[in-house]
Amino acid sequence: MQHDGDGGTAGLDGLITPPLSRRGFVMTSLISGLTLAVTPVEAQVIHTDATGIEAGEVKIPAADGPMPGYRAVPEGAGPFPLVLVIEEIFGVHEYIKDICRRLAKAGYCAVAPELYARQGDLSQMSDVKVIVRDVISKTPDAQWIGDLDATVAWAASAAKGDPARLGAMGWCRGGRGAWLYDAHRRDLKAAVAWYGPLGGEPSDIQPRSAGERAGEIHAPLLALYGGADTGIPVASVEAARDKAKAAGRHVELVVYPEAPHGFHADYRPSYRKDAAEDGWRRALAFLKANGVG
Repeated sequence: MQHDGDGGTAGLDGLITPPLSRRGFVMTSLISGLTLAVTPVEAQVIHTDATGIEAGEVKIPAADGPMPGYRAVPEGAGPFPLVLVIEEIFGVHEYIKDICRRLAKAGYCAVAPELYARQGDLSQMSDVKVIVRDVISKTPDAQWIGDLDATVAWAASAAKGDPARLGAMGWCRGGRGAWLYDAHRRDLKAAVAWYGPLGGEPSDIQPRSAGERAGEIHAPLLALYGGADTGIPVASVEAARDKAKAAGRHVELVVYPEAPHGFHADYRPSYRKDAAEDGWRRALAFLKANGVG
């Protein structure tokens, strides 16, 4: 790592990480149940049991202490293909945990680190605007990218994950993360971005958008987006796809014309069963077709 003149750390793709807070992790355990930031919870919530898998909260060694996370993995010796599950803005709550269990049922070691654990206690936050202002906008890209790298190292040594078969899958803000992590990690085999934003105002700690880095991705990326998403124009996703293609990279774009943002989130009114199920089938097939399986 190199240090900048203000005491920050430069290293991951030239990104700047300010000095880590002396207070360490604000969140030392995960959210129990579903996020407080979405009410009411819809009736169609999917629950995946733990039969045939090992699933539960874990502590992942990070640069400044143990980071809470959730892991689900098939029973057996392994190692199993490894999928990083990159959360929405609401934390690693029951929906993200269930996604990990779904992936484990499909044969994967799935790990979701709590990437916002230093910036705020998402288990106590119910206002989306406050979450974005006080947590999301203050989380350096270099920090969560480094945390994902730490998660890979931990999963390979202690969680039956196979780093030679590494994939990443993210939702909403985590979909942005899937694009950016693909541009960072050279040995990534495949990434899946569920309606991840491609633009956004730059800052010192979040200097480049996913759209800007689309031509720098390493692994094939499956982009799953809603045609009725009022926050992410389809044209911006097509532009990112075309930018990747012009650079010799591969992006497979699937747009569900009637689907809004958050169409996979079964606990929210935005859930669209047909698009969610089709996207899930495509995601699993994409991982396997590209060496994560």
